[in-house]
Amino acid sequence: MKNAFIAYIAAGIAFLAVDSVWLSSMADRFYRPLLGDKLMDGFNLAPAVVFYLIYVGGIVFFAVLPALASGGLMKAAINGLALGLVAYATYDLTNHATLRDWPVAVSVVDIAWGTFLTGISASAGYLAVSKLGN
Repeated sequence: MKNAFIAYIAAGIAFLAVDSVWLSSMADRFYRPLLGDKLMDGFNLAPAVVFYLIYVGGIVFFAVLPALASGGLMKAAINGLALGLVAYATYDLTNHATLRDWPVAVSVVDIAWGTFLTGISASAGYLAVSKLGN
């Protein structure tokens, strides 16, 4: 339980920190020009917090804990990359399939970003447990 908690906190900090830099630098430069009025000014905090809490739990469950049980850092990273690819592709491709004028570029970039971000966050969670866990 202690290891899962350490992994959750570390993966969560990494995810929030890296994603904050991405979103603050790319929202107006990339997303807003392509999504226009589909994109809110600012964001709705409650669903964002719920997403982060659930998604970081998924990173720990699907990537970090299996790597701790049998594997290592590379397994945590690969599992994180796979989770990010599946999760972000689900979101973006569903939008692409159901929303009018959803740009292909947004799907491609966002899927790549989510894949990278989740791999980094899973790695951070694994490394934290390696240093601080039992």
